Amino acid sequence: MKYRNYILVAAMMLVATVAEAAKTVSSTALKLVADGQTVNTPAIQRAIDDLSRKGGGTIVFEPGNYVIGTLELRSNIELHLKSGATLLGSTNPYDYIDITKEGADRSDPKKWNYLSLALIEAYQAKNIKLTGEGTIDARGCELALAIDSLHKAGVRPDPNYFDRLNRPREAMRPNLFTINACDGIEVSGLHLRNGACWGLVFFQCKNLLIERVDVLNRAYWNNDGIDIVDCQHVIIRDSHVNAADDGICLKSDKLELACDDIQVYNCAVESSASAIKFGTNSAGGFKNITIRDIKVSDTFRSAIAIEAVDGGEVRNVLVENIHALNTGNPIFIRLGKRQADRRDGIVDGVTIRNMVCEVPFERPDVGYKLRGPITNTMRNPMPSSIVGIPGVKVRNVLIDNVTIIYPGGADKGLRYLTMGELSKIPEQINRYPEFDMFGELPCYGFYVRHADGVTFRNVNLLLRNDDFRPAFVLDDASNVKFENISYPFGKKNGQIYDNSKQ
Repeated sequence: MKYRNYILVAAMMLVATVAEAAKTVSSTALKLVADGQTVNTPAIQRAIDDLSRKGGGTIVFEPGNYVIGTLELRSNIELHLKSGATLLGSTNPYDYIDITKEGADRSDPKKWNYLSLALIEAYQAKNIKLTGEGTIDARGCELALAIDSLHKAGVRPDPNYFDRLNRPREAMRPNLFTINACDGIEVSGLHLRNGACWGLVFFQCKNLLIERVDVLNRAYWNNDGIDIVDCQHVIIRDSHVNAADDGICLKSDKLELACDDIQVYNCAVESSASAIKFGTNSAGGFKNITIRDIKVSDTFRSAIAIEAVDGGEVRNVLVENIHALNTGNPIFIRLGKRQADRRDGIVDGVTIRNMVCEVPFERPDVGYKLRGPITNTMRNPMPSSIVGIPGVKVRNVLIDNVTIIYPGGADKGLRYLTMGELSKIPEQINRYPEFDMFGELPCYGFYVRHADGVTFRNVNLLLRNDDFRPAFVLDDASNVKFENISYPFGKKNGQIYDNSKQ
């Protein structure tokens, strides 16, 4: 009897091993062609669908170059790329589909998810993974140019073509990933390259882990790195992002939703826009967010941009341990109202601490082929800003243990705004938020307007060259505290000018 039990256990183990082995399929077994030319989409999609129907499994890609169009991940599927394996995006626009709205009329933006096309897509799937040490390269520039050529030839017109900038709109250009309404996602270890639009995009997902990825998304316009849209329970860690647009970006499209419980840590970011950004879309808002241990370099706009301009709430945000070199603007916090019929937004409870930032005099994003635009090209160096709108104040912001090295060198002959002219600074209530949106600002360190409860603690401002402007300007700002503040003394740049008391 005992001997029979041993045989039974062994047989069960053998069955389990065989079953487990059957769940892993190699690119060799699938007879995929890794020649960098043959489109393998149908064979891979059949394998994904078959494995998912049987409960899930893993497709392992051996070294080689596998051309694909849109792949749809299904529940319990893992794509694992060995070192030397590359998934190459097809440069044929017809190889890409929108899995959430197949056949939708894309001339009407209300009928489709405005950024739903992608090389890798998933919709309402559970437990999906993209892992390994290989590369996914969407070849976005070549693809975008093909889309542009088809439009100009009248073969595949873009009804919303961006004539002023002479390029197809974002909706016509596939992202690298679009993962939509999924639960349980892991992306780890991969080298991710060259979307025709955004990079890694996650809409309304839960339980997302992104770790040890290397994202290079500088192939074309609007090349964000990682976008998290109305997601909950997200960890992004130990990763590198180099993007022609925003690096790691949290967004909120739905008034009834929000980004909630997001952790981003131990990452390096370079960007021709902002490195870490909340917004611009900010309908529901951002709650319980921790950003820490971030290295920012060669970034044109803000190291940290927190924007609530669509009626959303920003609460319980902690940003700490930030080291930003060669970055155009350290901190930008903006509460605005782009749509008059929306509710007022809220920014209440933001802590930024343990931060060092060095700001250059010239543009810091030299070397990017596609560089972010600047609207006020003739300007003195811009300060950090904490700005609300009349009647709706930014509240309870702590800036603690922060050192900023500003370039100085402001020139009255270039632009000069006196303290008696603060009312000339435009409110820009319904404008797109950006660190230079107000034009010339009258200080070099921090500009605070329409705010209540801002504390500057252990803040050290340095200047490489003299600046005629004061360090701080407060305008309609109440309950502002300064605790252990240092800044250069001389001429006027040692002043804290408080227009609220005038």
